[in-house]
Order: sequence, then C-alpha cells, then structure tokens
Amino acid sequence: MTGANTILITGAGSGIGRATARRFLGAGWRVALVGRRADALEETADGAEGALVLPCDVTDEDGVTGAFVRVAEDWGHLEVLFNNAGGGLGGKLIDEIDPAEFRRVVEVNVVGMFLCARAAFGLMRRQEPQGGRIINNGSISAHAPRPGSVAYTTTKHAVTGLTRTLSLDGRPFRIACGQIDIGNAMTDLAAPMATGVPQADGSVKPEPVMDVGHVADAVFHMAGLPLDANVQFMTVMATNMPFIGRG
Repeated sequence: MTGANTILITGAGSGIGRATARRFLGAGWRVALVGRRADALEETADGAEGALVLPCDVTDEDGVTGAFVRVAEDWGHLEVLFNNAGGGLGGKLIDEIDPAEFRRVVEVNVVGMFLCARAAFGLMRRQEPQGGRIINNGSISAHAPRPGSVAYTTTKHAVTGLTRTLSLDGRPFRIACGQIDIGNAMTDLAAPMATGVPQADGSVKPEPVMDVGHVADAVFHMAGLPLDANVQFMTVMATNMPFIGRG
C-alpha cells in the first residue's frame, strides 16, 4: 500500500485518545477517530487532513463492525489499532457496587476491547499485505490495584490476558500485539490525582502526574516499529507516583 500510514483509535474524543490522535495526525498519519460523541471527535480532528470521524459505541457489535468496514473501504488497509476506550467507577468497596455498574465497566473495558480487537484482527489477517499491530491500553492497575478499584482493576487484568493471547494467535498472520500501561497521565479524568486520592495506608494524598503528551509519544513509538519487532508491555508513568511499592 502506498500513502500515509493508518491507525484507528478508540476513545478518541478526549483524554489519552485525543492526545494520541493529534500526535499521529501531526505526523501525517491517517487516523480513524472512534468514540460515542461525534462533536467530541470533530473537536479532536480539528479539521486535520487524514482524520476519519467514526462515531461508535465500542460495546455495539454492529457499530464496531461498521467502523472497520468503513476503514477498509476508504483506506484499503489498516496498520494499527490503538484499543484505548475504557472507564471505571469511583472508589467503592465490592459490597457497595451495584452489579449493573460492574457489568457496565466490563462491557466497555473488556467486551468493547474484544470487539475492536476482533474486528482489527480479522481485517489485518485478510488484507494485503497481511498483518498489522494492535496496541491495548492496559493500566498500572493491570499490575497493582488502587484502593476501591475492584471493577477497573479486574477488567485491566483481563486486558493483559487479551494482549498475551493476541500476541500468540497473531504470529502466523504478522499481527503484533502489545500493551501500554499508563500511570497518572494528566487528563480531565486524572485531575483529582493532583489534589488528593486515597492511598493504601488509608490516607489521602496528592500524587505526581505527567503530561499526557508523553503517552502519545510512547504509543507513536510502539506503532512505528516494523512488524518483526514489538513492545510487548510498556509502562509509562509519572516518575514518583506510588506504583513501585504500592500496597
């Protein structure tokens, strides 16, 4: 295929997804922007050449399928999926969580990631030239929980299982899969980190944060590798955040 490289980014309407999408657009990539709100995706695109706005709920199987069909029709080839969309609950102990709330987190963080990875894998397996790369957004919580994070932490451990399995199953088809585990990137959702969040010892303390642009740069590096090389797991975090030693 000739022309610009191509990536589809989920959760592209805000936060890490928005910063990453703009990083790739600025480098001349064609970027498919997936998220629930068309207006937020248009704001991310900001009129950039190469942006393809695809409003879609990642938990909607038909919507996800349609987004990837559109990419195949418009571009003919997809190099990278950044499987980024996700969410959580506020700090709650397990017996305070309504099962319906837990299921909603699972739907986005596990089922949504599965549906997008499934669609990307199928496209990459069948396209010419064959292959591509899937980058899953894990979390520091894929390794160690925060207090009161049972829903989010459970789902992020599941993402690690998805990453490892796709890495194995993708080998015959030149499909690489890696995971980026992010800690305390400064977005609207992470703003409370700077003012104070619960710690494992029961205290509430502010935590160091880092510019979200560092995450975008890290994803850009992972995406730009040739398919015979792969970042299997990358942790990018605010240097002094309480991860090493958490708990």
